[in-house]
Amino acid sequence: MAFAYVNLIVTNPESFAAYREKAGEALARHGGKVAAASPNQTVLEGEAETGLGVILDFETVEGAKAWIADPDLADVHALRTGAGSSTITLIG
Repeated sequence: MAFAYVNLIVTNPESFAAYREKAGEALARHGGKVAAASPNQTVLEGEAETGLGVILDFETVEGAKAWIADPDLADVHALRTGAGSSTITLIG
């Protein structure tokens, strides 16, 4: 099992809405699913700009890496990156 933490600062709600329509299917192609999501994040230590926080759950580390690198999902990832600034951190 592997997790990925996504922090997305949404600046283009239309692109984000289009991304949300396709994100679940794109994740599932590589054994992933949304474990938790919230627009409310609290930084406990350090400094970071926060937006929508999402924890993704993947069956394997390889599945998570395949999801982000899948050329067939480039249009889906483009919707996410077009929605605002994001960071995705793989834990595992």
